[in-house]
Amino acid sequence: MVTYSKKVMDHFMSPKNVGEIEDADGVGEVGNPTCGDMMTFYIKVKDDRLDDVKFKTFGCGAAIAVSSMVSELAMGKSLDEALKISNKDVAHELGGLPKQKMHCSNLGADALHKAIQDYKKKKME
Repeated sequence: MVTYSKKVMDHFMSPKNVGEIEDADGVGEVGNPTCGDMMTFYIKVKDDRLDDVKFKTFGCGAAIAVSSMVSELAMGKSLDEALKISNKDVAHELGGLPKQKMHCSNLGADALHKAIQDYKKKKME
């Protein structure tokens, strides 16, 4: 049986920043075919900072909790600071994840990083 920390359960039961940003400045999507988790992050950037972060996640409770935590960690940060958010940071902030769910924490940071890369690519065009 998988046991989760209280913080994981809080973010799973009441996830923060769920949704989609219609005119997002950047969008990042990742998926893990092994477990079926899919995460999409949407960002709005203002003065080189993340002004808004939203996500849509299809997956297990850990994947939803991870997405919620990543959005909380990223909000208001500069793009460079947000790019430094790692899977270890996310798992630590959540009070740990069961070993068999650690792959989920990789996805949240990856999706956020892809959204920032998408924004930077659009800006260069």
